[in-house]
Amino acid sequence: MRNAFASAVIERCADPDHFFLTGDLGFMALENVRAALGPRFVNAGVAEQNMIGVAAGLAREGFKVFAYSIAPFCYARPFEQIRNDICLGRLPVCLVGNGGGYAYGYMGPTHHALEDCAAMTALGVRVLAPAFDDDIPAMLASFEGPTYLRLGYDCRPQGAALDAYAPWRLVLPGQNGILAALGPLAGVAWRALGQLDPSVRPAVWAVTELPLPSIPDEVLSAIDEDLPVIVIEEHLAAGGLGMQLAHALALRGKSMRRFVHHHAIGYPRERFGSQAFHRSLSGLDEQAILALINDKVIG
Repeated sequence: MRNAFASAVIERCADPDHFFLTGDLGFMALENVRAALGPRFVNAGVAEQNMIGVAAGLAREGFKVFAYSIAPFCYARPFEQIRNDICLGRLPVCLVGNGGGYAYGYMGPTHHALEDCAAMTALGVRVLAPAFDDDIPAMLASFEGPTYLRLGYDCRPQGAALDAYAPWRLVLPGQNGILAALGPLAGVAWRALGQLDPSVRPAVWAVTELPLPSIPDEVLSAIDEDLPVIVIEEHLAAGGLGMQLAHALALRGKSMRRFVHHHAIGYPRERFGSQAFHRSLSGLDEQAILALINDKVIG
């Protein structure tokens, strides 16, 4: 999604009130952004805490600011500066974390972002987790206050068409409950379940914003005690989509006897590998999702 993000920045944000900071990252992705923004593009170096402080200062001078880095370097290393410098003042700074979840694979847990959504929503930051490249322009158009943009990989089926962007978006109809997927996992579920008949599969919904936006009536009406509610997310269970959805439904008095939550499980084997390796261990790849539906929904 880096290239889609760069194109959206150039198209929508290359005007005098936007500023772009990078923590010495973006090779082969941000060169056109640098050319478009000129002096409003600054390499802040490997100094993320300082980068966030500079972003806050620029925002107080009237700029909308992007601060870009590998995801954990963007939200975890400068956590105090995000809290104190950006969130307390509700400043228009968009933290851009490249490589949500296990995306940086072999680089190991220091480069993985498994608790980012929980950490940022706890501070009152709006989390945007695009499911597809096409989501990013609409997200940038709505960027106002403290924001965290979690970039991953567009995993939709080849050639698949999309409806207009919405924080809850139906990508694959189904009649047997719902499957809510955070960000790019919606594409993984779409590929996995597209081969099943609509009468036996759940409807697949892409959820791309946290805190959880209002739940569409179509989703609420599909939630029944006898039908499954499935959540998949490349994020730890605590504070993620599953916990937020369960809380929202409980407040509405919705009973869920068949709630299934597949999430990042950390490192149970104490070994590190590719994103595909970690997704498989967590039950988040195509094969595991299809097996889940066959076992928990159809079977």
